[in-house]
Amino acid sequence: MEPPAHNQETSTSPRTEAAEVLNSELNAAVYNKDKAAVLELLEQGADVNSKVGSGWTPLQTAVRTDEEELVRLLLARGASVHARKDNGGTAFIEAGIAGNVKVLELLLEQGSHIHEQDINGFTAFMEAAWYGMEEALRFLYSRGAKVNLRREPSQEKAKLHKGGATALMDACRERHLSAVKILVLEMGADVNIRDNRDRNALIHALKEGSGKRKHESPVPIVRFLLEHGVDVKSKDECGKTALILAVEMESPELVTALLEQDEIDIDDADEEGNTALMVAVEKDDCTIAKLLCEKGARTDLGNLIAVARRNRSRSMENLLREHKVRFVPETPRAWEPHSKRWREQLKNLDQMYRPMIGKLKTFPYIQQKIQDGIYLGLHGGTEVAVQITRSAEGDREKEFLEKCSHSEHLLKLFQCEKQKGCMYLCFPLWEKNLQEHLQDPEGQKDYKAALKIIFQALRELHSLGFAHRDLQPRNFVIDLGGKIYLADFGNKRRSIKGQGELVKSDLQALGRLVLYVLTGGRKPLQQVRIKDLARNSPDYTEALDLVQSLSSPDERGLEGLSKHPYFWSNQR
Repeated sequence: MEPPAHNQETSTSPRTEAAEVLNSELNAAVYNKDKAAVLELLEQGADVNSKVGSGWTPLQTAVRTDEEELVRLLLARGASVHARKDNGGTAFIEAGIAGNVKVLELLLEQGSHIHEQDINGFTAFMEAAWYGMEEALRFLYSRGAKVNLRREPSQEKAKLHKGGATALMDACRERHLSAVKILVLEMGADVNIRDNRDRNALIHALKEGSGKRKHESPVPIVRFLLEHGVDVKSKDECGKTALILAVEMESPELVTALLEQDEIDIDDADEEGNTALMVAVEKDDCTIAKLLCEKGARTDLGNLIAVARRNRSRSMENLLREHKVRFVPETPRAWEPHSKRWREQLKNLDQMYRPMIGKLKTFPYIQQKIQDGIYLGLHGGTEVAVQITRSAEGDREKEFLEKCSHSEHLLKLFQCEKQKGCMYLCFPLWEKNLQEHLQDPEGQKDYKAALKIIFQALRELHSLGFAHRDLQPRNFVIDLGGKIYLADFGNKRRSIKGQGELVKSDLQALGRLVLYVLTGGRKPLQQVRIKDLARNSPDYTEALDLVQSLSSPDERGLEGLSKHPYFWSNQR
């Protein structure tokens, strides 16, 4: 148990508070383009290099608002061009976004470097390409910006194969055709450089952008890249070819343009084995399916007719029959799940059609439910338990679960997937929870061994700095080998930093759980009492003392009570 944190608050002096107010007002005045207020605040002592939320300085804000006069004023008052925001961005990089050539030139004169980068590897030149700032691109190139410079991410991001993109890739993704032409025709940008995920400019052009122009058609840029020798065999991080991406975008014009290329492999598949024709049939896009069939796409890959039947698409079925595709009943694969309890449900899930969520196949309905909010699933063929949450909650839960990865008795995350605002957290599948285990009439129960593991699991959670606050039997799960894990499906845990009462509450709840286990789970957890513990049960005296010690925790804490005399005996 952690000692309670000191409640003494660090006081902020009135002088410091006044300075913070001044600095905040200075940044706001710059943002509002109020030159008179800026001058007055500087005269009152506002710090020209102060920072507000996310690390913005007045100079960076002036650049962002494209106010050249204020930029000059702040520089004259000592504003640093080298100050960085929390993301590593500088005033010069911000100027690349704004696209103001005069400000870019001024900042270079004041000591900015043409290739300075933020923590994600973005330079001013890359930002200008991302936002389609054509004159800024030309200016920066004339001052020595390297057109084929690739983003250099941090070591951690590089390990995840992030980074490596060029300004051309940025302009392609954000659908800035004029910028793309400038980069290639005037500056000689290489259309076939690959990023760290092995994607070239063509693949970036076929990805959805993040800006206001994401609904702009990529067709003109794709045609331009094709005219200038882009490699059509490049794939994205999921193994999808340019042709497959074009089919997913449901663009016959793009598909036609790609099919005109001699190097195109019409039957190339992604990492899940899907070809362009299979994707077109799945999307029930007869126009594109017809184009692919007429160009000789193989019709013997995948059970195309079965997919068309499932989609109830008579027009697709007729099209496929015209190209000699025949219906072949699918033969269930000879697959045997590892789980004994969930065998039938898993086999049914394996055989039924379900739209994939990344590599996850699941069916959140009653017959596939393990317990409240938890469903069976198959992730890449591995049997999993799936918890579905909103994406924001799922991100926080994933972050916590990653901290559990080295714990022995805390439930670990196997994989996760995201789709349509939901996060699918996948855990190694278990056979039963603690309540089901205790109430199962079959098999001998070793209560003492189970309690040892329960104590250890809670100690592991406390060592990570969290109280559980929901020690219910359903939150302890048991795998096929009989190993027990502590979960937090209700997401009720809280930090114990400075919150000693939360640890005490966990110990009291653990006391009730000990009684529940020792009485074989015959009564609901909230109803079990000390009188339910049989006096003739093994180690009755020690068990009674353990429960009472947990109900009124002392200085021994969980660590000390894990060595309680109850655990000394080998009796069950």
